[in-house]
Amino acid sequence: MSRPITVGVDGSEGSVAAVDWAADEAALRGTALRLVYGTRWAQHQLGAMKVSHEDRRTEAEGVLATTEERIRARMPDLAMTAERIEDAPTQVLLAAASEAEWLVVGSHGLGGVRGFIVGSVGQEVVADAKRPVVLVRPGYGEGESGAADGSNHQKVVLGLDVSEVKSELLDFAFDFAGRHGVPLEIVHTWHSPFLHHRGAADEAEMASALTSAVSPFQETYPAVEVTEVSASGRAAEHLVTAASDARLVVVGRRRAAKGSHIGSVTHAVIHHASCPVAVVPHA
Repeated sequence: MSRPITVGVDGSEGSVAAVDWAADEAALRGTALRLVYGTRWAQHQLGAMKVSHEDRRTEAEGVLATTEERIRARMPDLAMTAERIEDAPTQVLLAAASEAEWLVVGSHGLGGVRGFIVGSVGQEVVADAKRPVVLVRPGYGEGESGAADGSNHQKVVLGLDVSEVKSELLDFAFDFAGRHGVPLEIVHTWHSPFLHHRGAADEAEMASALTSAVSPFQETYPAVEVTEVSASGRAAEHLVTAASDARLVVVGRRRAAKGSHIGSVTHAVIHHASCPVAVVPHA
């Protein structure tokens, strides 16, 4: 039995966008959608902020019911479950992610000029999840980046380090692009040593290394149109720029043996990209 696409629900604007994105993906793939709401009632709360256990449960169940009803009105045949789990939201989402094909979570709007505001829960989940996590900002389905109609967002972007090629990243990006019938742009960047400018031969070597890394996957996914970009400069800047007209940006995160870690490139992309971002963990 296939894993569901799971989405964290809390009633926020970002959560609504994440649910819509996840529902569209579940319908496209013929898999189930799982809605989860994590809530923990604190017995010892400040008097002015005290919320009863019953009120918190009622609120969560109301949000789930409203969300489920809205999705069923649009997709009556979609297999869907909705669960309220009483535990810290981070723990709920991490446990749910371990049983999911992907975990989808919402951001809280725009940070800086055009990127995500990713709260502490979102960052902890991205850092520790064993399955891919997709972050969706408010505006999905309303003509924004990554909208369902994809009118101006007809590509998937993958950030790839050719010195450490990870099949998890390439398989994810190729599969997503293939299912959506859109091109895949694969971006590899490099830095010139201090006081040394790379010549044409060096640049050709970098481009050749990228082609060598990609070609086995191009053979597996022959229908996917691929553009390879090998450029000097900062990876995050290139990826954020490419995200301006992308449906999805795919970046990686190393599974740490101890502790949590989000690489600097992935950290920058999830905070500043203007379209949904998939963070794929790898060994």
